[in-house]
Amino acid sequence: MKKTYLFLGMTVVAILALLSSCSVPKDIAYFQDFNPGKSIIVQNPVEIKFKADDEVTIQVSSDKKELAEQFSLSSGGSGGGGGSRYTIDSEGCIRFPMLGKIHVAGLNRQELQETIRDQIMEKGLIRDPIVTVDYSNLYVIVLGAAGTGRIQIDRDKFTILDAIGSSGDLNINGLRTNVKVIRENYGKKTVYEVNLCSAEDLYSSPVYYLQQNDVIYVEMNKKEKRNATVMGNSTVQPSFWIGLATFIVGAIAWFK
Repeated sequence: MKKTYLFLGMTVVAILALLSSCSVPKDIAYFQDFNPGKSIIVQNPVEIKFKADDEVTIQVSSDKKELAEQFSLSSGGSGGGGGSRYTIDSEGCIRFPMLGKIHVAGLNRQELQETIRDQIMEKGLIRDPIVTVDYSNLYVIVLGAAGTGRIQIDRDKFTILDAIGSSGDLNINGLRTNVKVIRENYGKKTVYEVNLCSAEDLYSSPVYYLQQNDVIYVEMNKKEKRNATVMGNSTVQPSFWIGLATFIVGAIAWFK
């Protein structure tokens, strides 16, 4: 009789352990609801507009090099790859050679290019200048299971997928169903959640397109959190429960 109890108990435990080990996580794969042939409307791009403390690199070009050179800073602020670097002050302005103070906060990159170009032509300084504006220190911050660091914004339409891809993708232990994006507007911080497992949720999110200084936080899953405790994940391992069940079944059989 004791052997019968022990055999039945071990059989049940083995089956449960096998089923648990064969289960496939459903919160790992991206775009689980995006099947071939399906179309999803993407959230309208959020334009990156310049703010105080942003840095921009501006280059003025012309077929007459000597005329274009008057728009370069004489010392400091070199953009390295051509042009000069400017920091937008607390009033949202920069001081540009030959043009003086220009208010740039609230403008996107194309609008700033057109503003400077129009002013140069209005003053008769260059007949047909080419103005190029590039982002200099615009970035987003990535924390948690997506790595840690600053990701440089290198294009106008910079998405959360660009940021995560640049950081090396999410750790396998990162929660993909509630990625948090913290955004600040006019001194007010707002937290958004994005489900990367759902294409519908991702592409319709107001934070699919990122803005400078956005913070992306990817939380660790329960398994990784348990690793930080004294017992770790030992209590959720099949071997733990098999051993415990074996002990209980053996004890029951012994006292029968």
